[in-house]
Amino acid sequence: MKLNEPEHAAPDDAVARRDVEPVICYPTATLPAVDLTAYRAARDGWRKIAETLVPPRDARTFRVPAGHFFRIVSVEGPQVGDLNLWHEADLTERFYSGKTRALHGTHLSTGDRLWSCLPFLRPMATITDDTLDWYGFDRFGGSVHDVIGTRCDPYTNRLLSGGDYHFCCHSNLIRALAQAAGIGMDEAERHVHDVLNVFMCTGFTRDTGQYFMKATPVRPGDYLEFFAEIDLLGALSACPGGDCASEHSSDAATCHPLLVEVYAPANKPHGWRPAEPNAYSRRHGM
Repeated sequence: MKLNEPEHAAPDDAVARRDVEPVICYPTATLPAVDLTAYRAARDGWRKIAETLVPPRDARTFRVPAGHFFRIVSVEGPQVGDLNLWHEADLTERFYSGKTRALHGTHLSTGDRLWSCLPFLRPMATITDDTLDWYGFDRFGGSVHDVIGTRCDPYTNRLLSGGDYHFCCHSNLIRALAQAAGIGMDEAERHVHDVLNVFMCTGFTRDTGQYFMKATPVRPGDYLEFFAEIDLLGALSACPGGDCASEHSSDAATCHPLLVEVYAPANKPHGWRPAEPNAYSRRHGM
């Protein structure tokens, strides 16, 4: 529990220390530019080649070849989803939410990329459209599609409530990955990772800095669209919190399915090639 009042007196120059200007940790001006015009032009003549309906309080996997698009779509009612991504050929290369957050910020939208973990550190997918981009940041500091929450899980649920609940997003993703990859639950759990919280509206409280959630603004027909920069295996959980207006990890919230659609473009974006792993030598000073 955080203390309401500090235990130590502020120094005489506390105001000056607080007024030091911040510095962006990872300036992104030197990142390769995202050519949204080329990506969007590649939609012309595209065709849907697959779709996966994710049931409420459960998860499903899907595959997206490099150079294809996929959309996560709200189809019935307000519902948030937890997204994991892996390199289809190597589960050790997975989405790195922390580095994605450091590069693009706490919440993602059009033009941002989902980066893979070290030592690969390459773009896995690029967000090419977001029908919730109008939301921006509200007066509470909340926004949508965050990379700050980790995913609801049965361990935290046990810690806070004293009971077991098996349909948290962590467990949902484990079951889905185990089935899709033909591996055991223990091995699958080692590959499930921090998520992109699709459609979820979140932020940090101004006074205590606590992670908060509020009802998602998503409507039926809204979607978040991606372009696959490498061959992807994805898993999406329709969170047991539904719209996350009050709670998650329970059977109390009203939940809805989510739809994943995969599209094959007639032509790849002009000048596009699959992303290569990071070129660092990996000598680490040796």
